[in-house]
Formats: sequence, structure tokens, C-alpha cells
Amino acid sequence: MELDHCLEQLYAGKLLPEATLRALCFKLKELLTKESNVVHVSTPITVVGDIHGQFHDLLEIFQIGGSVPDTNYLFLGDYVDRGLYSVETISLLIVLKLRFPSRIHLIRGNHESRQITQSYGFYTECCNKYGGNSKVWTYFTDMFDYLVLCCIIDNEIFCVHGGLSPNVQTIDQIRIIDRIREIPHDGAMADLVWSDPDDDRDDVIDALSQFKVSPRGAGYTFGKAVVEKFLQLNHMSKIYRAHQLCNEGYQVYFQGLVTTIWSAPNYCYRCGNRASILEVYSTQDYYFNVFEEAPENKLLNNTFIGNSSGMYGNFFDEERPQDVFSDEFQTTSAFNRHVEYFL
Repeated sequence: MELDHCLEQLYAGKLLPEATLRALCFKLKELLTKESNVVHVSTPITVVGDIHGQFHDLLEIFQIGGSVPDTNYLFLGDYVDRGLYSVETISLLIVLKLRFPSRIHLIRGNHESRQITQSYGFYTECCNKYGGNSKVWTYFTDMFDYLVLCCIIDNEIFCVHGGLSPNVQTIDQIRIIDRIREIPHDGAMADLVWSDPDDDRDDVIDALSQFKVSPRGAGYTFGKAVVEKFLQLNHMSKIYRAHQLCNEGYQVYFQGLVTTIWSAPNYCYRCGNRASILEVYSTQDYYFNVFEEAPENKLLNNTFIGNSSGMYGNFFDEERPQDVFSDEFQTTSAFNRHVEYFL
């Protein structure tokens, strides 16, 4: 298996054979087994938020932020679902991680889950592109179990997909979590990938009351007092996380203690938001590189909202477009992307 050849194929937007993906996922599991739940990385490094299967925007990120291995990258999770090219997205990240293991780091998001990917597009996409009898989705989701839970930059910046947990006061408590499994419905591991900062509520002194059940149905919302306590106990200065759509590509909470980074522009090809990557040069020196959607996605979006003469026009009625993430639409959009060769 030649990784450089795989990269060449993926950068060209081609699907890898099922047998190749099986081997790649197995090799990545071997590599990730050696990584702790908490990985330490150093600056300079570029932090990337949710991608959600927007493959062309991932390529755009490498254009504006620098290619691997010239630039160090930390991805904060949610690589799949929602977008139409989740297979290509996660395949490219897997090969890059295997080819340049010290240059790219992948954190687990709440969508790196069997349950979630069966509801939000990835399972359907795998079946459409590789056939209903394929085990590609299983290879990917088994690999998801091995992704790390968080990273720490320069021993000072805590990076996680979602947020904090009432079950986690110290970093050492994260180190001992049994992560190699499906994301549970509750508990510390679930909270790390599901929780959100809440900047609109008054914090109270009672530590037991500083977390509130999340409206997402999983995880918690947490306020400034919770963040200050966590940072103080762990000798950290700030938190970088993803997980929430930001219209401007990023959002800063609690006077800079928490920052959300969002890297999927025009999310779902319809939200109109900008995206960003965070280029961290030191713990005090950083730059939000804000960008718009890739040209390929603009063409895709124009097709979605165009008239019936467009490629997908027959899937839209005159009043309201059909959901582009439905099984019917996914099946049609994947038809010309179906893998035609196996090694």
C-alpha cells in the first residue's frame, strides 16, 4: 500500500478501493493505540474546527493554511455527516495521519459515532458509494473508537471538540477514560464531545449548579466560573473547541477564555456562514484565518438552488427544495461517484 499514491488519488477527488480503506483503517488503529487520551503538541500549529464532509473546503484549508507536512494541523473532530463528501474527507485525513503522524492530529467529535452517522448521512453515503453490502462504514466507525479525546498545546491551551464535564475536574481524569468504544450517552467522554459554553447565563457560586443540562439532549452547558476553575486547577490559560456553527467562522467567550473555531463555510451548502482556521504561533500570538466556501461548493450550491435544468433540479419542487441529506438525494448524488475499481 503506497500512501503517496493514495494521496494523489484523494487530492484528485477519487475514491479509494474498499480493500485499501480496510488496510488504512487497520493501520491507523495501530497508530492511535499508541497515543494517550490526551496528546501534547507544540506551536506553531493550525487548529481546524468542524469539516462535516465538505471535502472541497478541506482542500481550500490546505490551500490557505499550507499543506501537510509544511504546516502542523490539529483537527477538532466532526469530519463526517451533513456534507456530500464525507468518505473523501475522512479518507484523506486518515492517509495524511499515517503518512505524517507527527504533523497532523485528529480529535474525536460527537459525529465520529455509529449512532450519529446512521442518522446524518455518513452511513448512507458509504452504502451509496461502495454498495449496500460493503463494510466500509464499519471500517471507518471502528477506527473512530481509537481517536484521541483532547490535545494540549504548549502545556497551556486545552483543545477538545465540545467542552467541559462535571465529571472531569483535572486532565488526569481524562487520561484514564476508556476511550476505545462507541461514545456513550452520558458520562465524561460524552460530555467532552457534546458540551457547549453558555455565555448568556449568570454563574453561581455553588459548583454543583454551574453546569446545566444541554438542550442538545447530551452533554452540558457551562459558564465562565466553570471555565475559570478548570483552567486554574490544570494550570491552563484557555480552551479551543469546535462543535457550534459560527456565522463569522469563530466566536470568543468569557473574555477570551474559550474560543469556538468553525471550519465548514456555508454549512450544509445553505447556511451562508464564513469559516476559519486558527493559526497559533505561540500561546499569546495567533491569527484567525477567515475564508469563504470553495469555488466547487459555490457551483454545487448554485445547482441546488437553480432551476430544473440543473443536475439536481428534478429533486426540487417549485416551493421548497428536498432535503439534500435525504436517502433519495444522497443516492442520486452518489451515483456518479460510485467506486468502479477494487484492488
